[in-house]
Amino acid sequence: MYRFMENENENLPVNGNDSASASPNALISMNNIWKTYQMGNEELHALRGVSFEVKKGEYLAIIGPSGSGKSTLMNLIGCLDSPSKGQYWINGNQVADMTDDELARIRNKEIGFVFQTFNLLARATALHNVELPLIYAGMKSTERDEKARAALASVELGDRVMHKPNELSGGQRQRVAIARALVNHPSILLADEPTGALDTKTSYEIMALFEKLHEEGNTIILVTHEPDIAERAHRVITIRDGVIEKDERIK
Repeated sequence: MYRFMENENENLPVNGNDSASASPNALISMNNIWKTYQMGNEELHALRGVSFEVKKGEYLAIIGPSGSGKSTLMNLIGCLDSPSKGQYWINGNQVADMTDDELARIRNKEIGFVFQTFNLLARATALHNVELPLIYAGMKSTERDEKARAALASVELGDRVMHKPNELSGGQRQRVAIARALVNHPSILLADEPTGALDTKTSYEIMALFEKLHEEGNTIILVTHEPDIAERAHRVITIRDGVIEKDERIK
C-alpha cells in the first residue's frame, strides 16, 4: 500500500531567485523548475514549477503518462538539457554555474545512464562496451579492464565479457548497459524505461537487480510509465501535465 510522504521540500523557496540554496543533505535538489518550448507563436510548458529533493541512497521512481513531462525531467536530472527557469543542484553544486566541460564530467562520472534501447556498440564486446566511460575518463587500459570485468561480474555477466550484443539476450544486453552505467561508481544511476524493451519475466529480473544494487548503497532514479515497475522502487513521484501530482513513500 502507498503511504503518503510529507513534502520534505515545503520550506524550499519557490520564486526561483538567487537566494535559494540546496539542502545540505540532498544529493539532488530541484527548486521551481520550469521547462518551456517555443512552438511557433505559442509556448509549451513541459514542466511547471517542479520542486523535490533526492537523498543519497534513495530508490525513486518517476511515473506519468505520455506527455506528462517525465522524460523532460529525466533529461534535466541527467544534465542533458537545461531548465528555462529555476535551480538545480547536484552534490551541492548548481548546474547553471557549470561550464560545458564540468557538465560533461558530471554526465560521465556522477550519473550512470541506463536506456530502454540499451545503446550498446553492436560490433564491440560486452567488456569494451562497459569500458567506454573509462576510456572517455582517460583511464589506463589495465585498470579499465579490471574495473569493467568487476562491473560485469556485479550484474552476473562475468562469463559473458567477450560476447557481442547480438550474442546476448535482451535481459543480458540491459545488464551490460547497467554495468556500463555503474563502472565509474556514479552518484546516481538514472534509468529511462529500462524494462520497456523486455518481456515480463526479464523485466522482473532486471528490477530484482536494481533492488540488489540499491541494497548495496546505490542511489537509483527510475523513469517509467508502468505502475508495476514503479512500485518496485521505494518512493514514487507521479507527474502529470508538468507538475508533481503525488510524492509517496511506498517502502
